[in-house]
Amino acid sequence: MDVQASLLRQLENPALTRDQRAELRCELARELEDTGDYEAARRAMSEFWQRVGEYPRLDELEAVTKGEVLLRVGVLTGWIGSQNQIAGAQEIAKNLISESAAVFESHSYPKKIAEAQTELACCYWREGAYDEARVILKGVLARLAKDSELKAKAVLRLGIVEWAALHHADSLQILTDAVPLFEKITNHAVKGGYHNALAGVLEDMGASEQRADYLDRAFIEYAAASYHFEQAGHKFYRANVENNLGFLYFKANKFTEAHEHLDHARRLLASLKDRGGVAQVDETRARVFLAEGRDSEAERAANAAVHALGEGGRQSLLAEALITHGMALARLSHYDLARLDFLRAMEAAHQSGALNDAGMAALTMLEVLSDHIEIDEMFTIYDRAYCWLTPSQHLPTLHRLLHAASRVLSAGRKKKPTTPGEMALITKPGTATLDEIMRRFENHIIRQALEASEGSITKAALLLGITHQRLGYILESRQRDLRSVRTPVRRRQSVIKKKPK
Repeated sequence: MDVQASLLRQLENPALTRDQRAELRCELARELEDTGDYEAARRAMSEFWQRVGEYPRLDELEAVTKGEVLLRVGVLTGWIGSQNQIAGAQEIAKNLISESAAVFESHSYPKKIAEAQTELACCYWREGAYDEARVILKGVLARLAKDSELKAKAVLRLGIVEWAALHHADSLQILTDAVPLFEKITNHAVKGGYHNALAGVLEDMGASEQRADYLDRAFIEYAAASYHFEQAGHKFYRANVENNLGFLYFKANKFTEAHEHLDHARRLLASLKDRGGVAQVDETRARVFLAEGRDSEAERAANAAVHALGEGGRQSLLAEALITHGMALARLSHYDLARLDFLRAMEAAHQSGALNDAGMAALTMLEVLSDHIEIDEMFTIYDRAYCWLTPSQHLPTLHRLLHAASRVLSAGRKKKPTTPGEMALITKPGTATLDEIMRRFENHIIRQALEASEGSITKAALLLGITHQRLGYILESRQRDLRSVRTPVRRRQSVIKKKPK
């Protein structure tokens, strides 16, 4: 606050040039950003920019100052657009930040170029375009040799991108290696962001690997994050921690505590008029309701999240809300509406480049609606889930994918082709019969399971949800070519000693 007060006093000086006023206003806006007060930051820039979608007034400014104003306006456009669910805001933000980077490049300001690109990556992350964000951040870090707050921001955002992309091991490695870097910096907002991201990764890995120690560490990291955000005066990030704690308690089946933290998060976000944040809390709440068997309440909460997120540019978050809403609709036996939600989630996530989210929509659709969709659509949906999710390092997701494949295979063997799509599989000239197609599909998923299990037939059978004996029979009968993928059969030695003759 002392820094903000000092900047405001300096702005009262009537002798300041237009460039000096612009620089001070950009610095003030940056300080306010670190507290999460993006509306106050927008007001700080009002002399040069009024609202999202409006191009800043850059007349009579030196080139580098123009770059500073463009960068600040671009960053605020991204944050305000995300909070208020303003359609197209992230694209506008990317254009402004890219223009600022071009200005800094033409005047050889490497640090400012790195800052602009770090913010640009944040816009891609919000859209769910994780590959683009990753490439940009790795490029930034390759050029930042010295430890600094900017480097810490780039590392943090790379860790968050890998976490969002379900590359949990990579994210944990990035964040763990950066401990010395984050110990050096003094910015409480960035330090809080580090602890929050680390907690999230530990939470996910603890659940997937059944590591109680990771879950215990997640609670500790969330407490550290909350402390730093409190010091920074960042209500939005504090609300984010409360939402994350609600999710962690939900995973631990402590629903009362989950609702308490979600109530706190929602109050904070409502006070900030952050519609996007409130929608995320509603989506988390819907998941808790589903776990409690309160399906109608889950549908209402998820529906509210879908409507709010559908107005903005956060397509990956919209996809998550649609998946949750689809699950609730299926629980209520509204299968056709659930199917539309899952398809819409796939489309929204795929269009933004969030392929993991698109894959999760496809996978969940198979799990929830396998008894209510035709076999040809099941094949198509599984193919999409497989393509979008196999790059994931998230073992539980891969397990779910294999179980879904097994379900598709079982459904295909039981069902005779009746729909035009199914008939096309066996009537198109030069194509195989349905039985042959099913055998190839079975070969494909068993190979996946064996490779994921390093050839262990016991582990592969567990992944597929069948018995060791059943998988052994399949390998010795209709899938004999896969015997080379499994580990060699070891003959069991009898424990019964033969009597000497």
